[in-house]
Amino acid sequence: MELEKYQIDLGNLMGFDATHHFDSIPSSREELAKLCLEKGTELVQAIANALFALPATEDRDGPIVHLPQPTTKLPREKHVCITKRKKGKRAFDEQTGTWKRTHGYDRINDDKDIPIIEAKLSDEPGEDPLGKRKDEKKKRIEKQKKNQLQNLKQAAKAGALPSHVQFAATALPITGTRADLPTKSSKEELENVAGMAATATASGGKFDWKLPGEKPLKHTGKHRKFLPVVEGKGMSSQEQKQTAKILEQLMAKSSNNILDVNKAVTVFNVKKERKRRMEKEIQRTTPSKLEPKKSLKKPSKKH
Repeated sequence: MELEKYQIDLGNLMGFDATHHFDSIPSSREELAKLCLEKGTELVQAIANALFALPATEDRDGPIVHLPQPTTKLPREKHVCITKRKKGKRAFDEQTGTWKRTHGYDRINDDKDIPIIEAKLSDEPGEDPLGKRKDEKKKRIEKQKKNQLQNLKQAAKAGALPSHVQFAATALPITGTRADLPTKSSKEELENVAGMAATATASGGKFDWKLPGEKPLKHTGKHRKFLPVVEGKGMSSQEQKQTAKILEQLMAKSSNNILDVNKAVTVFNVKKERKRRMEKEIQRTTPSKLEPKKSLKKPSKKH
């Protein structure tokens, strides 16, 4: 009976009464809310009864029913039709009947192309409207330039001035504060900046066009010598020397007890020579008992 009285859509778990009407107009807002709550309770009970009427399967969590497909198409919110449209560079000018640029030279709605200007109640008699437009445009441009300079000054004080605006040397920090800005760049700093700019290309400035009288670039880097790619005479010995040199450097870095053979031989020879001299001195000072005593008489010479 309830299913015939109400329209139930189990796919959306929704129910409504299409033939509902109030017997009398509610006298107050509270009475209207009470009647709506009663009708809502009846609809929820009808949905619950329809759910329990569906075939169910037993599960450890309880009975499970499969909902049918929805029969009511619910209204959805329309998509906001906001599309980014690229502004064209040209527009149709109705006064001349031609296509013109939107900005710049020969643009659409240019003040110079307007032959007639309608008078306003605020216009003074005898005033040139074309000249007034030119003066207003000139004042606008001057005001924009003034505001731009003022913004740059405020940015420099606050430290927000971009680095590409600063005319700085290599040692200048990229802060933009006025306290950090030098009063005058020195000649050495300017030369360093010019040298860095000249060698910033892929070839290191070797193939760049140079000014007349410009000094050649100073190559502070160390030139590395590589072995030729094509094998030739004596290549094996050069590779062996290079490999042995690298191996010696690695062994010297990894070993803690490094022995200098030449220095060790020199120290050994010096100690040996010193010991030999000391033995000679001892032999001179202490005569041996086994040696025969020398006669004090001089041998006679026979004539």
